[in-house]
Amino acid sequence: MDQRAERLRAAIAALGFDEVRFASAGEPPPDRLTPWLKAGRQADMDWMERTAPRRLSPEAVLPGVKTVVLLGVSYWRDGGAPRPGGPALARYSMYSDYHDTIKPALERAGRLLEEHCGAAPKDYRYYVDTGPVLERGWAARAGAGFIGKNAMLVSRLHGNWLFLAAILTRVELPADPALRGRAGDGPGLLCGKCTRCLDACPTGAFPEPGVVDARRCVSYLTIENRGAIPRELRARIGARVYGCDTCLEVCPWNRFAREGRQMLLASRDELAQLGWRELLELSPEGFAARFRGTPVKRLKYAGLLRNACIGAGNSAEVGLVAPLLRLAVSAPPLVRAHAVWAVRRLAGEGEAPALLGAAREAEADPAVLSEYAGPVDGAL
Repeated sequence: MDQRAERLRAAIAALGFDEVRFASAGEPPPDRLTPWLKAGRQADMDWMERTAPRRLSPEAVLPGVKTVVLLGVSYWRDGGAPRPGGPALARYSMYSDYHDTIKPALERAGRLLEEHCGAAPKDYRYYVDTGPVLERGWAARAGAGFIGKNAMLVSRLHGNWLFLAAILTRVELPADPALRGRAGDGPGLLCGKCTRCLDACPTGAFPEPGVVDARRCVSYLTIENRGAIPRELRARIGARVYGCDTCLEVCPWNRFAREGRQMLLASRDELAQLGWRELLELSPEGFAARFRGTPVKRLKYAGLLRNACIGAGNSAEVGLVAPLLRLAVSAPPLVRAHAVWAVRRLAGEGEAPALLGAAREAEADPAVLSEYAGPVDGAL
C-alpha cells in the first residue's frame, strides 16, 4: 500500500468528499463519446462536439498528466421530495448549486496535493462537472461504481446519487481497480437482466442500454434546451419542471444507498413545497429571488415558466387556466406558446377557443400562432 496516496486520500475525504478514487490518466475509459456524437444524440449541445478531443485526452487538458483523482459527493437523503401533485424537480436541485459549494473543497484538495505530494499549482487542474472531463467514465475506471443501463454512474454504496468532480494532476498515484477489472467500463456491469430504468423512461430516451438520446431526455428538454419543447413529448413530461430522476429512482441498487455526510452541500428544502400557481405567477424579480444560488437559476425566467406551463397543463387542475391565460397574453413568446398549449389541454377543445380568443386576436408571433392549431398530444 502506498502510504503517501492513502494519507492524501484520507485528507481529501476529510474535506467532505464521500468518494476519493485514483485512476491512471494513461488508461482512459473506452470512447463512447464519438459514436454518440456521430449519431447526433447531443441535440443542440454543440459544445460537446467542440470539447470532445479534450474530453477524450486528459493530456490535451494538462500536458504531462499522470493521474485523475475522481471525487464524489452523495446527495441522497430521506425527505425533501416534491409534494404530491406539485411541480417535480430533480433531487440535486434541492440544494444550493453544487458547483458553488463543492468548488472551495476542490481548491483545498489541490493544496493537499501540494502538501502531501510536492505538487506545484501548475501541476493540477480541477473541475466540478464543468470541464472537459468524462467524469462517469473515469469514475467507473477508478472503481467508484459502474455505468448502469441508464448511463449513470451506479455506486454500490451511494446508488445513483453522486455529484462527481475531478482533479487532473501530474502527480503519479497508484490506480484503484475498476469493478471486475476493465469490464467495469461497460454499461450494465452489475445490472443483470434488470431493465427498470429503460422501461420507466417517460419519453423513451434510451435507444440502447447505456445510451441516452438527449433529444428525447426530459433533463435535456427542461434544462439545456432553450427553445420550444416538442409537442409530442409534452404530455409525457408530466409534472417535471427541472430535470428528471425517473431512471435513477427505479434502480434497485438505490436500496443500498446511504445518506451522505452533506458537508459540501446546503439543502434548499423550501423548493419541494412549490405549487403550480406560485410558479405561474412568478415575476422576473420573484424568480431571481426564489432561485438565487440554486441550479434552477440556469433555466432563466422564461425557461422555468415554459416548463411550468407544461406541468400545469398535465396537472388536470382546471383552476390553473386563469394564470395560464394571463401568460398567454403577456409573457415572452416562448412562454406564450406553451401557455396556449396548456390552456387547450386543460380546458379542452370545446372551451379553449373562446377562452383564448383575446390572446389569439392580439398574437403576431408565428411560433405562438401555431399552438392555436393542430392536435394537443394526449389532450384530456
